[in-house]
Amino acid sequence: MSAGAPRSLASSGQKSIQDMCHPLSAQESALSPGRAADKDLILPNGTPVDTSSPASSSSLLNRLHLDDDLDGETRDLFVTVDDPKKHVSTMETYITYRVCTKTSRTEFDLPEYSVRRRYQDFDWLRNKLEESQPTHLIPPLPEKFVMKGVVDRFSEEFVETRRKALDKFLKRVADHPVLSFNEHFNAFLSAKDLNKRQGLALLTKMGESVKFVTGGYKPRARPAEFAAMGDYLDLFTPKLGTIDRIAQRIIKEQSEFLMELREYGPVYSSWSSFEEDLHDPLEGVSGCVSNCSSALEELTEDMSEDFLPVLREYVLYIESMKNVLKKRDQVQAEYETKLEAVVFREDKKTPVPTDVEKCQDRVECFNADLKADWDRWENNKRQDFRQLLTGMADKNIQYYEKCLAAWESLIPLLQDKQEAEGETS
Repeated sequence: MSAGAPRSLASSGQKSIQDMCHPLSAQESALSPGRAADKDLILPNGTPVDTSSPASSSSLLNRLHLDDDLDGETRDLFVTVDDPKKHVSTMETYITYRVCTKTSRTEFDLPEYSVRRRYQDFDWLRNKLEESQPTHLIPPLPEKFVMKGVVDRFSEEFVETRRKALDKFLKRVADHPVLSFNEHFNAFLSAKDLNKRQGLALLTKMGESVKFVTGGYKPRARPAEFAAMGDYLDLFTPKLGTIDRIAQRIIKEQSEFLMELREYGPVYSSWSSFEEDLHDPLEGVSGCVSNCSSALEELTEDMSEDFLPVLREYVLYIESMKNVLKKRDQVQAEYETKLEAVVFREDKKTPVPTDVEKCQDRVECFNADLKADWDRWENNKRQDFRQLLTGMADKNIQYYEKCLAAWESLIPLLQDKQEAEGETS
């Protein structure tokens, strides 16, 4: 992000759960409207959309075989977000992004898709994933709202930062072994028309049941492993906040120093025009300051565009993980409530009701899904922060090397000046 005025805007996944009916997310077909047929899927434009294309005799021959070996997994779904465009109408001004998909999955009729989406479409997708996959950790989106007067949401820098965040969001979903097979994700990648009008998406019955179960009842206690997750998140949050505040202070100080350097360099250039004997050394100092300014500007941009967004993403990730833990607690509370009712009943010979057994299955499935997503999140976090910190270390080394090279270029000029003065004396 340049220190000057902002400029105006000119993956993979394997299906690990094949045909298994998930006790929490799909107990009955009636709980998941839209699963009976793709054409019943309700999209943000408020109308049903059929995501399938007419079958063609060459569709199978045209499918791509996309292999990318990563940690023993074979990628068959690649998604990218690029080409932001500004749209101006009488009612609103907004940005759309091109979403390109390449896949060899049989759920898609074509091997490639290219559609345009705006932020609210990404938001719709995430809400749908939360509703239809309540046991899983859904990757976060960048915040929708920007404080007025602080950031121009149509500036090139802001749009590019958001594009990177949206691209990472889709890649994380595409990398997930369950979320990547979600029907709403399929529709988002392949359906052409999502922007005619924005309608409110209705909550699924499953999402409602998970959200409002058990009323105000709280579970006795989380199992030790989930309690440890909550404790870790409580400790990790303030540490991220501290790093974020320090990083922003560093960026502010670097920006202020950069403004002073930009004023400092031209002074030597102006001075050289009045000092014939010192012309070359003074011009050399001016050039050194200019080179140091460019190096500092690049370092500040890297911190603003690469370092801070990762910190903010993980702050949002923590919020998402805490929400999933709360949902797990609600399901556990529901199970404990029903189990207590069975324990205190008068007729001890009656077998355990089926709904109690189903509720127990839901708790077990929630636990399994959450632990799997936690492990995936931990691996991603280690990789992301390793790349982030080593990258920033490299950037700082490069910055000081550029500054050192700039000042070393002055040595020949000063030596020549000293030699000239020695000959004169």
